[in-house]
Amino acid sequence: MHALTVIVAWSLRNRALVLVATLLFVVVGVRSALELPIDAVPDVTNVQVQVITAAPALSPVEVEQYISIPVERAMSGLPKVTQIRSVSKYGLSVVTVVFKDGTDIYFARQLINERMREASEAVPAAYGTPEMGPISTGLGEIYQFTLRSETHSLMELEELLDWYVGPQLRTVPGVVETNSFGGENREYQVVLRPERLQALRLSIGEVAEALGQSNANAGGGYIERNDEQVVIGSNGLVRSREDLERVVLGATPQGVPITVSSVGEVRFGPKLRRGAATKDGEGEVVVGVTLMLMGENSRTVTQGIKDKLAELAPTLPEGVYVEPFYDRTLLVDRTIGTVATNLAEGAALVILVLLLLLGDLRAGLVVATTIPLSMLFAVIVMNAAGLSGNLMSLGAIDFGLIVDGAVIVVENAARRLGEASRRAGAQLPPEQRIEVIQESTLEVRGAAVFGEIIIAIVYLPILALTGMEGKLFHPMAYTVLLALAGAFIFSLTLVPVLTSYLVRPHPDARETLLLRAAHKLYTPALHAALRWRWLTMMVGVLALAGGVALFGRLGAQFVPQLDEGDLLIEARRMPGTALSTSVTTSQRIERALREIPEIVHVVSRTGSPEIATDPMGVEQSDVYVQLKDREAWRPGLTKDDIAEEMSERVEQAVPEVAGAISQPIQMRTNELVAGIRSDMGVVIYGPDLETLRTLGQAVLDRVKGVPGVVDARVEQLQGCSTCASIRTAPSWRATG
Repeated sequence: MHALTVIVAWSLRNRALVLVATLLFVVVGVRSALELPIDAVPDVTNVQVQVITAAPALSPVEVEQYISIPVERAMSGLPKVTQIRSVSKYGLSVVTVVFKDGTDIYFARQLINERMREASEAVPAAYGTPEMGPISTGLGEIYQFTLRSETHSLMELEELLDWYVGPQLRTVPGVVETNSFGGENREYQVVLRPERLQALRLSIGEVAEALGQSNANAGGGYIERNDEQVVIGSNGLVRSREDLERVVLGATPQGVPITVSSVGEVRFGPKLRRGAATKDGEGEVVVGVTLMLMGENSRTVTQGIKDKLAELAPTLPEGVYVEPFYDRTLLVDRTIGTVATNLAEGAALVILVLLLLLGDLRAGLVVATTIPLSMLFAVIVMNAAGLSGNLMSLGAIDFGLIVDGAVIVVENAARRLGEASRRAGAQLPPEQRIEVIQESTLEVRGAAVFGEIIIAIVYLPILALTGMEGKLFHPMAYTVLLALAGAFIFSLTLVPVLTSYLVRPHPDARETLLLRAAHKLYTPALHAALRWRWLTMMVGVLALAGGVALFGRLGAQFVPQLDEGDLLIEARRMPGTALSTSVTTSQRIERALREIPEIVHVVSRTGSPEIATDPMGVEQSDVYVQLKDREAWRPGLTKDDIAEEMSERVEQAVPEVAGAISQPIQMRTNELVAGIRSDMGVVIYGPDLETLRTLGQAVLDRVKGVPGVVDARVEQLQGCSTCASIRTAPSWRATG
């Protein structure tokens, strides 16, 4: 314990220096707190890279055969890969390569990039080009908004998002991509007339070849003339419909050129769509989804997005409005508010308890200072180590553990100062007070160290967890251990210094009324327990046995459900439903939900976005439900009641649509981690699809009757596996 003696003695000899160092520490801590990446929940997304291939003309079976399987084979055999899975939808293949935890994401992407050439060669050129998805996670969709206009078409709004708003948002630090949902992608379309082709003896292939060859620039080097260098080249890029109409396909026997306009019509038209977006039952809109770079601070990135959109608003065409419907900062701010409330309440409770036990308000204030300072210590180290904060890690700190050492130091110092004052019969001089405080601190601090070590050891097994459990609970263990370390340091340095300044000895000090009352009750109880030792032991053993028996009957949950504020409905229609039908039913759902007073906006995302990080069929929709603040709800209404009312209204409005109520982060995390959107999944592998369907139905029949399961279904997939997904009941009732 010689080191403890040196630290305490040095701190009391240099009290002014300790106070100045503490002020500097607070400044650094506040700055680190502002820079610390904070989100609502730990990001449990595993290390994965998505390989996305768009093939608009292919059916799911062809996508599986010509794209997904070749890409899977190209990616197999990479080091540190634990799983390769794929989803094949109409016109879309998404292959997800999962790496071992701890693998650097950029190293993983480099490995995938080395195989991309092999994958591209394995996929026929006419069927699309495989591309890597953005560097984001399940919590990456931090800000979503709609572009709306009464005077502009969906095609114009899509162009505005893809070519103006999106590129501007990608300049915001921390934004890796701006994805688009809904709208119509403009393309040049050549509508051929078969009778003219037949009359001119041309084939569709010849027209396509001529169009491809006529859409290119060519360089011819340069020539020198009159001491000048003249660059030679041909400009053949198509810049307008007129250019396409003038493309020469051949010539008649008389030598008359045959152009595209001779065999068909050139026009602008929408690309084949894989998805759509609607809002409030009023029609289709264009949705922008900003994806955050992995590891960035969602608060600062979201604020940067808002600032950029505010800057762009005056430059948008007249009548075009940006309307956000999902803002992650609202949830993060609530998380920070919860942590700040816990911090304030913990400090107030500590002061109150110490006042009741010690009868000294100043002593309580000295102890309470260790709470925010220990938090700042943890934040500084977390920020330096690249760790993030969230409700689970910051909110799991036990203030009783943090102030334990400081309470012991202050209480013993107050007692020793009072005894020294009574012996001296007067106030102690400063030098003697400092000496008494030093002795009293060392008297108890050495013994208390072992208790703190035991508390820290309790958290060490948590650090041995791996996989999702490790990602979920490691931040909590790190934060608690760092806060304990900070409290230990301050109990040896700042607490003795503040005690020497603030705590005044009371020669006539007595135990408080609360302690005297406790002694009156405790003393006879202790004597009785010592007198009837065997009876006391038997009661303790019986209480332990009863507790173990009752513990086995308690329900269990991996982690509590986080109230994200907003809700999400996963709507599913019959396989094969047309996109136009899905859009119509989505609007009926929105109109039904908008009748609920607590709902502000309802936005439906049907199918897949432009960059298919979220591969869904056109029969699937994610319905985002934005709720008002709780203060504006009807009196006595709970979130359970709103979910129940939503279920009833949706079932009445669209009985042909099945759905389940979830939350945005919860649903997205489930999908990215396990490849399904449900809380639990059963995956069956085998070569025969019909056998897999039979087995999947058998699993479904078994799990439907399990208590707590409110929605179970067999995924409608084509390929080498089928999956039965099971949804367990969250904290508020889900229906479907």
